[in-house]
Amino acid sequence: MKKLFLNVLFILPIMCLAQHKGNYDQNTNREKISRQNIVSGLGNAIVYGQPPKHHQNNLSTSNNITIDLKALCNVKASSYTAIFNLAQIGITAEETHSLMKERIDNVKSSLALQGVLSKDITIDVISFVPRYEVAIEKKLFSKKYNEVPKGFELQQNIHIRFTKTHQFEKILAACAKNEIYNLVKVDYFIKDIHLIYKKLQDALLKLVAEKKTFYTTLGFDFKTFNTQVADNKYCYFPKDFYHSYQAFNSISFEAIKKKKGVTKAQKLTSYYYQPITYENYDIVMNPSVLEPVVQVGMDLKLLYYPKPKEQPKPTPQPKTNHKYYVVSPNGNIDIKELKK
Repeated sequence: MKKLFLNVLFILPIMCLAQHKGNYDQNTNREKISRQNIVSGLGNAIVYGQPPKHHQNNLSTSNNITIDLKALCNVKASSYTAIFNLAQIGITAEETHSLMKERIDNVKSSLALQGVLSKDITIDVISFVPRYEVAIEKKLFSKKYNEVPKGFELQQNIHIRFTKTHQFEKILAACAKNEIYNLVKVDYFIKDIHLIYKKLQDALLKLVAEKKTFYTTLGFDFKTFNTQVADNKYCYFPKDFYHSYQAFNSISFEAIKKKKGVTKAQKLTSYYYQPITYENYDIVMNPSVLEPVVQVGMDLKLLYYPKPKEQPKPTPQPKTNHKYYVVSPNGNIDIKELKK
């Protein structure tokens, strides 16, 4: 009994660790996809075994000093815009327009109760075209196929702006109630993004000063170094960071007992938001992410290399006056001084 109890205690931590792994396999699903551009066929398998090995890079010495810093800030959007596509058909142009207007007015009325005003809703007309069908015209010795108007199709996009994420659920319900199901995308907007970049810049400058103090303590004099610099900034939105996976298990012990085949069902493809991870960043502002956010980043790289040593000035040579001798035909010698 004691041996069984110890075995249970040994297995329990393993089960607890596996529970936190989730229902997807990171090693087999690294393709980044957009929620609007779904990639199918990406499978999932729970892998049991050794944890991944983390390798450390070997350090190499150099006369140069490189300060390579990365900063990231998770920013909650100040506003969102959901775009829905809807189409309406009718016998006449007036009927088509009237039916479309009725659906949109119903959506506006429902959303007004949720705090989404009419000024936050706009309509983008995509197309308004007639639809045709083929009519057969029979004559005594011939038959003709003519296209005749059958009705009209009106297609529009409705843009709905909101500021709270919990409003989106109400927007979906109001649209679905009026047979609007095609969600095109959701755009995120940040107010005063330049202030976000300014915060990142200030944080990087502070960290650079700390790094320089560290190297100065090690004995480096930055006055003896020249400097090269490179920087970069970027902004990533959530729609490009959704991954897909399928969490299922097709093993059937009941089928083994009954010696019968298994009829496989269509497996649901799931999606999850995977933001940029933090292992390569020196500064992360607002690191705890509860909902999809806009990730604003800035990179800074400084290269310090030794200044070339000054070459000693050449020692000036003393001036010498050169002389030459002129011998005349009669044997007289005349001494001349050559001036430079």
